[in-house]
Amino acid sequence: MPEPIRVLVAGDDFVLNRLMTDALHADSGPAPWDVRELHLPWPHVPFGRVGEVDEASGSEEQLIEALRGARVCLTQMAPLTRRVLTACPQLELFAVSRGGPVNADLDAATRHGVAVTFAPGRNAESTAEHTLGLMLAAMRRIPQAHAGMLAGRWDSGLFAYEATGLEIAGSTVGLVGAGAIGGRVAAALVALGAEVLVTDPYVERSALPAGVRAVSLDELLARATVVSLHARLTDETAGLIGADQIRAMRPGSVLINCARGGLLDYTALAAALRAGHLFAAGLDVYDVEPLPAGHPLRDAPHVVLTPHLAGASRAVAERAARMVAAEAGRWLRGEPLLHRANPVAAHP
Repeated sequence: MPEPIRVLVAGDDFVLNRLMTDALHADSGPAPWDVRELHLPWPHVPFGRVGEVDEASGSEEQLIEALRGARVCLTQMAPLTRRVLTACPQLELFAVSRGGPVNADLDAATRHGVAVTFAPGRNAESTAEHTLGLMLAAMRRIPQAHAGMLAGRWDSGLFAYEATGLEIAGSTVGLVGAGAIGGRVAAALVALGAEVLVTDPYVERSALPAGVRAVSLDELLARATVVSLHARLTDETAGLIGADQIRAMRPGSVLINCARGGLLDYTALAAALRAGHLFAAGLDVYDVEPLPAGHPLRDAPHVVLTPHLAGASRAVAERAARMVAAEAGRWLRGEPLLHRANPVAAHP
C-alpha cells in the first residue's frame, strides 16, 4: 500500500480546518492523506500583506514550518510567496478556498511548478442575499426604526408620508454588472415585482434572467429608483460611479454596493445623502477598510453599513472547503484541475 500523501490544511476561523479535512476525506477517503493542520488567526486578526502577496494571514515562517514534507496545501489565507516556494520544493498543489488567489504569487508558483487553484463563485448566493437585505433595510429604513425602539421610542412619525420607505415591487432597479451575483439578484428582484435593468458589456443578453433588460449606464442611472453595483474592480471600472454619475441618478433614489469599494466615490455619496439627493444607501465595501473614524459616511444620514461581510455565511465556508477538497481529489487522480489560476508547468 502506498504511503499517504502529506497535505497541510491551513484554515482559519471562517473556513475551518475541520471543514476542509472532512471534505477531503469525503471526496477521496482518508487513506491517501496524511493530514497536518495549521490554524491561522483571521478574521480575529485582520489579514494584510505578507512578503509580496496581499490579504494573507499568518507568517512565512509559520507556513514554511507547517509545510515540511507536504505536497498539497488547502487554505484560504496562507501566504504563498517566493520565500515559501523556495523553502518547500516538495509542494505541488496550493488550493485557495476563496474567489481569487490574491494571497499566492502566481508567477513564482508557476516557476516552481506549483499548481494554484481557487474557488470562484463560492459566495455568489451569500452576496446576492446580503445585497437584497441591504436594499430592503435601506429602502424601508429598518435600522433607524430599530435604533428608535432600542432607545425607548415608538416612532409613529415614521408613518408620515415623507418619512415612509420605498417598495421593491413596482420599482425600477438597475444593476451595474450581471455576472454570478448580479444575475442572482436580478432573478430575485423580478420575482419581487421589480422592473430590472442591467448594464454589463461582458454578459450576453440571452444569458440574462427572463424579464431583465440590458441598457447603457446612462439610461440605467436616469431611470432606476435603486442602483446596485456588482461589477468587478478593474482599471476600466475603478471610480465608475463618481460625483457626475450620482448627480445623474434620480432624486430620491437608493445606491447599494456589495461589490468593491473602488467602484464608488464615497465622498460624493455622503454629500448626496446629506443634500437629500439620494433617499438612502446600503454599503458593505469601502474605499478604506476598516472605515476610519473621520470618514464622511460616519455621519451621513440614511446609510446602512456592514463591515464587508456579504460573503460570510456558513454555507460559503462549507462550499469553499468542498471546492478545494475536490481539487485535491482531482490532483490525486491525475485529472485536470477545474479552477487553475496559473499556467501548467512541470514540477522541477
